[in-house]
Amino acid sequence: MTTDASRTTSFTPAALQHLLTTGDGPRLLDVRTPGEFRTGHIPGAYNVPLDTLREHRMELGRHLDQDVVLVCRSGARATRAEEALAEAGLPNLRVLDGGMMAWEASGAPVNRGEQRWEMERQVRLIAGSIVLVSGVVGFFVPGVHLIGTAIGAGLTFAALSNTCAMGMMLAKLPYNRGPRTDIRSVIASLRNRA
Repeated sequence: MTTDASRTTSFTPAALQHLLTTGDGPRLLDVRTPGEFRTGHIPGAYNVPLDTLREHRMELGRHLDQDVVLVCRSGARATRAEEALAEAGLPNLRVLDGGMMAWEASGAPVNRGEQRWEMERQVRLIAGSIVLVSGVVGFFVPGVHLIGTAIGAGLTFAALSNTCAMGMMLAKLPYNRGPRTDIRSVIASLRNRA
């Protein structure tokens, strides 16, 4: 385990995999969208998308009485989930260092489902397409090139703030949502596993 300057403690994929194989593993909450979760997730993880987690953090907190590891694609959403659950009073929270990207790179087991484009790839496609089209159209229509400039400014802000408005909008598309997470069934599963 490593600790950064904040209160968040993270698990490396190797440390988490060791705990899971010994049978003494923590609860895993995957805060990605249901579509991302269905594409591939750590066996035994519960899918509680970040927005759902924020909305039901107090209720979830009553059923998470042991160590919890939060998982997302790279760690950014899991860190925001950790902050939300910490506000609800949960003390034993950790973030998977590097998220699912690091987990898969380490060769750890993944339950795979229907393959989809990752959110980051979708953002690159949309942003790149807008910049390309506005650049080409800008040759013929003065001022249109400023659309590409606005997209560039948005991507710069996304990198600096570690958030992505375009990604959040794309996450709401039916392609990325998949079946809605039923928080009641997640809580029932957490209660039954206790």
